[in-house]
Amino acid sequence: MNDVAEDPVERRRGLIALAAVQLAFGLFPVFGKEAFHAFAPGAVAAWRVAVGAAVLLGIAVARHGRRALPPRALLPRLAICSLLGVALNQGLFLEGLSRTKAVNTGLVMCIIPVATYGFAVLLRQEAHDRRRSLGIVLAIAGTVPLLLEGEGAPLEGDSLGVALVIANALCYSLYLVLSKPLLGRLPTLVVIAWVYALSLPAAPWFARGRELVPSLEGNERAWGALAFVLVFPTVLAYLWNTYALKRVRASTVAFFVFLQPLVSGLGGVLVLGEELRATTWLTAAMLLLAMGLVVVRRRALAATRVGAGGGDG
Repeated sequence: MNDVAEDPVERRRGLIALAAVQLAFGLFPVFGKEAFHAFAPGAVAAWRVAVGAAVLLGIAVARHGRRALPPRALLPRLAICSLLGVALNQGLFLEGLSRTKAVNTGLVMCIIPVATYGFAVLLRQEAHDRRRSLGIVLAIAGTVPLLLEGEGAPLEGDSLGVALVIANALCYSLYLVLSKPLLGRLPTLVVIAWVYALSLPAAPWFARGRELVPSLEGNERAWGALAFVLVFPTVLAYLWNTYALKRVRASTVAFFVFLQPLVSGLGGVLVLGEELRATTWLTAAMLLLAMGLVVVRRRALAATRVGAGGGDG
């Protein structure tokens, strides 16, 4: 990231794009909740996979030509990344979102950079660091209040939703670590496009037994929410990420990541009328501190995260 544009106008444009990325990903839980009024979580996942694959692959081919075709030797790793970064990621995220609050899903996304560091250490891509390891401990402890917040038995209802979103975050974190070597050999947009394209076999599984095209009458709000999900966090956010990376430094990117849980939280409260409990504030403090310990100190990790995709699920 040392070769980013120094031109003030270009940097300003990069910052605007970066803010738009956080806004798109941060509002995803809110609009996802609205879409669930007419679409099952699996149906939303099927739509995202199909539209994301078609649009991103088309743009990648138009922009990079033959470079958009990955070498055959890279296909197995791309397939694994597709399973972790799209199929499991989206399935777990949307099923979890349907069972818990948008505020909770936004907070759990703070786990992604923390878990990414943990997986990078385990796979010997990163060196162990005490300060950042403390962030992992805080992140684990911070999820406990959310898991215990729901009424009834553990891992039912709201707490089950949180557990699914945590599993989604872990899958996405491992995807980021495994995709790092790919980003050194292929353009970022090409990696994202093929990760979506190779996830297409999961679309029929997501869609099984679910209505993909409900009546527009009476479901206008849900269709509008689905359109937002498909246009912004599914397509434009990835393109804006690529644009921003060329214009701002990774250290700047790291601070912008903190906007996502804030956007999700405000959206959950103001749009969905969700309640902020004492456990929510406790979790927010612990997870944001954990993310700060890991992200702010490590510039390369932030660049990898934004280059490989956002923290949606």
